Amino acid sequence: MVVVESKEMVFKVSKVSTTPIDGQKPGTSGLRKKVKVFIQPHYLQNFVQSTFNALTPEKVRGATLVVSGDGRYFSKDAIQIIIKMSAANGVRRVWVGQNGLLSTPAVSAVIRERVGVDGSKATGAFILTASHNPGGPHEDFGIKYNMENGGPAPEAITDKIFENTKTITEYLIAEDLPNIDISTIGVANFSGPEGQFDVEVFDSASDYVKLMKSIFDFELIRKLLSSSKFTFCYDALHGVAGAYAHRIFVEELGAQESSLLNCVPKEDFGGGHPDPNLTYAKELVARMGLGKSDSAVDPPEFGAAADGDADRNMILGKRFFVTPSDSVAIIAANAVNAIPYFSSGLKGVARSMPTSAALDVVAKNLNLKFFEVPTGWKFFGNLMDAGLCSICGEESFGTGSDHIREKDGIWAVLAWLSILAFKNKENLNGDKLVTVEDIVRQHWAIYGRHYYTRYDYENVDAGAAKDLMAYLVKLQSSLDEINSSVKGARSDVSNVVNADEFEYKDPVDGSVSKHQGIRFLFEDGSRLVFRLSGTGSEGATIRLYIEQYEKNSSKTGRDSQEALAPLVEVALKLSKMLDFTGRSAPTVIT
Repeated sequence: MVVVESKEMVFKVSKVSTTPIDGQKPGTSGLRKKVKVFIQPHYLQNFVQSTFNALTPEKVRGATLVVSGDGRYFSKDAIQIIIKMSAANGVRRVWVGQNGLLSTPAVSAVIRERVGVDGSKATGAFILTASHNPGGPHEDFGIKYNMENGGPAPEAITDKIFENTKTITEYLIAEDLPNIDISTIGVANFSGPEGQFDVEVFDSASDYVKLMKSIFDFELIRKLLSSSKFTFCYDALHGVAGAYAHRIFVEELGAQESSLLNCVPKEDFGGGHPDPNLTYAKELVARMGLGKSDSAVDPPEFGAAADGDADRNMILGKRFFVTPSDSVAIIAANAVNAIPYFSSGLKGVARSMPTSAALDVVAKNLNLKFFEVPTGWKFFGNLMDAGLCSICGEESFGTGSDHIREKDGIWAVLAWLSILAFKNKENLNGDKLVTVEDIVRQHWAIYGRHYYTRYDYENVDAGAAKDLMAYLVKLQSSLDEINSSVKGARSDVSNVVNADEFEYKDPVDGSVSKHQGIRFLFEDGSRLVFRLSGTGSEGATIRLYIEQYEKNSSKTGRDSQEALAPLVEVALKLSKMLDFTGRSAPTVIT
């Protein structure tokens, strides 16, 4: 490792007086606000110091921390601030991905896997991301803290952080510490009141690529990608996944450079919305033959996209969309045969409550432990740390396994490529390859199909959104009233047999999570779920999930929106969506 800067100076620690700032409550995905909020005097500093104060002393003083993110606007400034505050709070060393870039799954991998030249291991990380939300001077920024297991801070820590933000009076910072050149790999050494302080800038991709190569059969995938019959397209949406795409798909697996779309990370994600779904990944959707206009060009066999921090994924076949709920179920059903990491079997599987029950059916058929958890990756992390879960997923395009403690978009893509490579390993010279669509339809034939859609109503007035949810909770007290509304909307929809708010008792630590979503469960296995999401930086998002299970293989080929139309009509009338929100249509349908 090259030492790029060495200072004999002893930097000073300043105590800066401050006052609490309202609204610094981190959610399950950290603290997310508009950039204009974060650049207020003391705003970021208050949150960082509140985090240090929430951690036990041994997790701060003398510790090694990772500080990086998805490269969105304000990240570079934030990294310098956090480095200076780390030095002042007694942190021994800070690791930064080159150019400040590390995907969220790569941060988790670095915490769990990376060993410094002096044997040091990271005990936590500040991740700078607002995930799938837009970036730029007028858009979103975010910060979250991950623990020594590589996963998001548990509620006990985030609650302490929030309480600290309400009483903070000062923060510590080494203001005279020079800014670090994070574009150059190397180590900068400094001295402070408590001894040496180092900042190491390291290659963003190496540790993550090494981990992926230990999980998947890269040689088998390479054979698939080298086949003239197989074509491939990957869209990073100008997010941090671009820092890994060339290394993995081109250099390691031999894909063509032209197969990469929007793989240069940009602070504003090229002006786009880095959310990998059919609405926002327009260029990939068109290339895969799923756009509104027909293309004369034959679409690739396989396509995938990532979000801003590369923890989410979208999987597409030629003119074919794979729902995230189906995706995790299909990966679980094929993992033991297709992915070397799982060759000795799966410990168990888990999904978030709003995710369709496709994974449940696989678990039952394969006699696997199964868990239904609230939305939030930390719940999966608890199960994984206890050795109870190997593969998990959520309907919001998040899929992962116990190799790290975050969802992992590139891992999901490699899992699908592994399944395709396994299914075609004796067929690369044949007439026709087994396709993504073939694999999905084969899965439906065995396990049945869960017709599923999600309606997102974004930036709804927060008061109106809360009123709608309160109305639904009150409505649940009378099944007769619910079913009267259901039949008034559609007589061909079956009765609701149970209505509740999902509550989860963690089998590992015994903690109870209440008010995790409002559910209406129908006699024929259909479901309606309503949730409020706070992952945007302004307003509220109402998410409506609609699901119907079809076991009859002769009926699994229907158009999803057509099959779900009766339940959609019921959901909108039952919830009085238009009356409460003024919205006649959702912002996004997935």
